[in-house]
Amino acid sequence: MPVGFSLLSSYVSSVYIQLLILLFKGLTYTLYALINSLTPSVLVEALTTSRTQAPTAVIISYHPPIFSALKSLTLANPLQRSLLTCAAHGISVYCPHTSLDVTRGGINDWLASATMDRSTDCKVEEIGKIQETEDKCMLGQGKLVTLTGEDIQVAKSPTGPDHITSVALCAGSGGSVISNTPADVYFTGEMVHHDVLAAVASNTHVVLCGHTNTERPYLPTLKERLEEELAKDYPVKEDMLQVVVSQADAHPLMIV
Repeated sequence: MPVGFSLLSSYVSSVYIQLLILLFKGLTYTLYALINSLTPSVLVEALTTSRTQAPTAVIISYHPPIFSALKSLTLANPLQRSLLTCAAHGISVYCPHTSLDVTRGGINDWLASATMDRSTDCKVEEIGKIQETEDKCMLGQGKLVTLTGEDIQVAKSPTGPDHITSVALCAGSGGSVISNTPADVYFTGEMVHHDVLAAVASNTHVVLCGHTNTERPYLPTLKERLEEELAKDYPVKEDMLQVVVSQADAHPLMIV
């Protein structure tokens, strides 16, 4: 039976993550599993780990399992069944998604760094919906990277510029965020077909890497950041508290 609740505040860059963790009597090991999406195979992994290593207390899923409002939770729906199973095993699920996209050092900053590796100088601007944080920092849904150094490699449009000087980017399905931003290249996971045609017709190159391919590789970075923050209040050791990246989490599509 539960003996209490503990509110864990984990500060990741400029975003506070509030996790409500249910504490059980005799629980001395806690595991935080990092995933891109809560799928049945990921849940099996979390439950198996709970029996063989540290009990899984929290699953941090980048994508929210509940995307549209639900009037009920039933076992007939696979996704809802996963959520009910987590509840039955006392596993909390937290979904940072957009907060993780826009925060300093988050996914979009990580993507932007990939375009800047070959450039000795650049400027990064916020694009999309922009909001001001409590510390007066302006954060947008996407990034516009203006390069002044070397070119970057890109799949070119026949009518696009030969010299790439700007890249508008957003993780996941970022077409709605970047499509109205003038740039030489649109860099995201996926876009609507007609948005791609419109961009190419406007002399903008489009680079699509696959929705979760622009998100999942960030998880090891998130693991390091969480361990640093958790270590300030909790010992992050193999025999006390673990943060792990799921091995079962994978791209839902394959080439056949």
